[in-house]
Amino acid sequence: MKQYLELVKYVLENGETKTDRTGTGTISVFGMQKRYDLREGFPMVTTKKVSFDAILRELLWFLKGSTNINDNLTQHTPIWDAWADEKGELGPIYGFQWRKWRKITPKSDGSIEQSHIDQIQNAIDTIKKNPDSRRIIVNAWNVADIDDMALPPCHAFFQFYVINGHLDLQLYQRSADIALGVPYNIASYATLLMMVAQECGLTPRYFVHTMGDAHIYSNHIEGLKDQLERTPKKLPQLQIANKSFWDLEFEDFNLIGYEHDKFIKFPVAV
Repeated sequence: MKQYLELVKYVLENGETKTDRTGTGTISVFGMQKRYDLREGFPMVTTKKVSFDAILRELLWFLKGSTNINDNLTQHTPIWDAWADEKGELGPIYGFQWRKWRKITPKSDGSIEQSHIDQIQNAIDTIKKNPDSRRIIVNAWNVADIDDMALPPCHAFFQFYVINGHLDLQLYQRSADIALGVPYNIASYATLLMMVAQECGLTPRYFVHTMGDAHIYSNHIEGLKDQLERTPKKLPQLQIANKSFWDLEFEDFNLIGYEHDKFIKFPVAV
């Protein structure tokens, strides 16, 4: 994961001081991009321990269209707990936008018909039926719903690209917390890329991570400097059971050969 360490090093050396919503303070660079080739291994950060279980549980929770932390039942991940209300609700965040984007259709009698769009299924269908399309996009940034979300989407939208039997995925992330969030985002979208590629009979290739405000919180700087002193290890492999996309469950994923350095505790800025 030298690409990730290159990102950390660049922002530490070139980032400018910037205030932020949480009041913590950051150093920030606007406009960064890194490319990860999944044929070289699964892109998990190895210079600290990262919980793949938590990443996978969150992703599967999104894919179910869930917006309540209590929907996870036995597979609950605490990632979203700090933002949920007393009932566990987060509003129309990622899962809702991915699977249930609101569609309003005016009718001839002056009334309106409300339905939902499943963007994930639409993307899979388009990859299978019209792979050269330049419109294979899933968008979580629904302007009409932003004020109702506990936290507006950081990873705002992503696009698939099919060529010569390969499937690539590019993510645009408006706000990238380099120490805590970015390692999760890389692994999460790499997993999603592999899942969709398997469903569509393609080989997963590049995950391209484009970041808007790429930042390091002031209380993460020393931990990241320590991390830069560590040597990256061989990348692990991710095995996914040969099942239909919508039938895949937590137990169907197996991360093999994940060697890592010790955990680094970074405080979460809420």
